[in-house]
Amino acid sequence: MSNSPYSQDLRFLLPETIWLETEHFSFAKEACSSQTFNSNDSWQTYLNALAVIAFEEWLKERLPNQPVSRDIDVNKTIGNLKVDEFKFCAIATEHLLDEIVRIPQAVITEPELAAHFYVLVEVLEEEEQVVIKGFVTHKQLSENKSNLQLLTDKGCYYVPLSLFDMEPSHLLFYQRYIQASEFALPVVPSQANPVNETIAELVSTATTKLSQWLQGVINEGWQTIDSLSQPELSLAFSTRNIDTSTKKAKIIDLGIDLGHKKVALLINISPEQPINNQARESSQNKINVLAQLYPMDGEKFLPHNIKLQLISKAGKTLQEVTSRLQDNYIQLKPFKGEAGKRFSIQITLGDIIIKENFEL
Repeated sequence: MSNSPYSQDLRFLLPETIWLETEHFSFAKEACSSQTFNSNDSWQTYLNALAVIAFEEWLKERLPNQPVSRDIDVNKTIGNLKVDEFKFCAIATEHLLDEIVRIPQAVITEPELAAHFYVLVEVLEEEEQVVIKGFVTHKQLSENKSNLQLLTDKGCYYVPLSLFDMEPSHLLFYQRYIQASEFALPVVPSQANPVNETIAELVSTATTKLSQWLQGVINEGWQTIDSLSQPELSLAFSTRNIDTSTKKAKIIDLGIDLGHKKVALLINISPEQPINNQARESSQNKINVLAQLYPMDGEKFLPHNIKLQLISKAGKTLQEVTSRLQDNYIQLKPFKGEAGKRFSIQITLGDIIIKENFEL
């Protein structure tokens, strides 16, 4: 039998129930004492405080050699914890009588509150127990955001319980073996940019699988070149890429500070063609990629100093090209990789950073 702790049933080795002690209740009451909310908000703040302090204890017991810190103060919305580069958001609930979990919209869309993992914590106050039930990642919530019901008057998403991983011990696996950079979060804007403008950044947390394009499956937000509303741009794409590859474009809004100026990100892919039989095996399942950036809305030239970057899965910049004063397009050097390889294309202009994640 393997000696690895991850090969055993952690539900028996590490119970997910934390017994509440006097100091836990004192912490929760102190968290509420400085708040001026109505009774419902005060009670939720109280539950959140119990949830975050109990979850903090749960993490410390299972990660004894790593510091666990509270990233922000507990309030009526959430309580965040941090271990290394990972952020955990405790979502407190009194009971799970149905298959729906309410998560405040702000903790998903606002960069200052967003977390890598949203941990469902059941607070049984009368029984003096807290149970760690499961978790869902920010990436999963972002990819499924269009399917989630948003209760606008209360500012919460209704998230189906089926979206949660009901094995809290899997959090330990992620924390130990996966880098935080693989779970992209919304970018915190500069003070000049309104927070609402960063909501578009949520698109970047989804991963576009390029191999599906070769099968005719087009991801949301991407469109064929012929469907672009700018004929001269469509012609430019076609004349510069006269091969039989698959080309898709995505319109990128650079934000309110630039008058919602738009650019088009073009991704051109094609299966690698072997030059002889000897090369056939090595080229199997490899895909060639070309990334280009074009102006939109009738503009002849790209904004000056806009950057197009190729970022590795680990966050390293592999390629970078910057527009000059009168560049009508820029492009990265063509590259290729095997199916399953992940990378990102990042567009940067001043404080504006937009990242698109891909998998070959």
